[in-house]
Amino acid sequence: MSDYAQREAYAPAHGEASLAVFDYDGTIMDGQSGQLFSLYLLRHGLITRRTALRLGWWGVRYKLHLPYRQDESRELIFRDLARYDHDEVMRIMRDFYAELLAPRTRADAKAEIERCQADGMTCVLVSATFFEMARVAAEELGIEGVAATHMELDERGRFTGRVEGEVVAGEGKVRAVCRWANEAIGEGTWHIARAYGDHFTDEPLLELADEPCAVCPGSTLSRIARRRGWRIARWS
Repeated sequence: MSDYAQREAYAPAHGEASLAVFDYDGTIMDGQSGQLFSLYLLRHGLITRRTALRLGWWGVRYKLHLPYRQDESRELIFRDLARYDHDEVMRIMRDFYAELLAPRTRADAKAEIERCQADGMTCVLVSATFFEMARVAAEELGIEGVAATHMELDERGRFTGRVEGEVVAGEGKVRAVCRWANEAIGEGTWHIARAYGDHFTDEPLLELADEPCAVCPGSTLSRIARRRGWRIARWS
């Protein structure tokens, strides 16, 4: 079966389960995968310099809290990747993961994933990053479920450059995890036992967990975690 055919199949069914939900960027992985991916694509000639400049301008607006669209940066990247089929994009994702993301994976994150699985929990990776990238990370880490941003595919299995549905961020992470769990496990047969995030926008996800954990949090999430009595972890 091709990677394209497997795309929607990567959500194995389980019985009744307790979930351990892990954010990816800044939690499992030290850094921002989207920014690293843009630089990787530019270095390998997979996106144009014009696209790279437009991504840079998007990043400036994001940092300075100027008006921006969540979808825009993702659309820019996948318009350039539209000339590749889905299997080729998966190859690019795997090469990128091995070169830049695997070395940034936190050892403490791996240990926590193993601890949760030893406690009988189903682990889910949730991220605003691309589903294909999150899927590669989940496969490498032995994580069972993936809830991430989907990019639209046409009937030939090529990317259109448009986001399918919503970017999985903030409240969108809660919706994406619930959607995955309802489909893979069954509605009403699961709950979020543990959740891990690094950014204040992860608050809606963390507050649903029996055991929320702020991982290497920024100042805003640190204040929220202290106020609400949540665990704060400093992962290496």
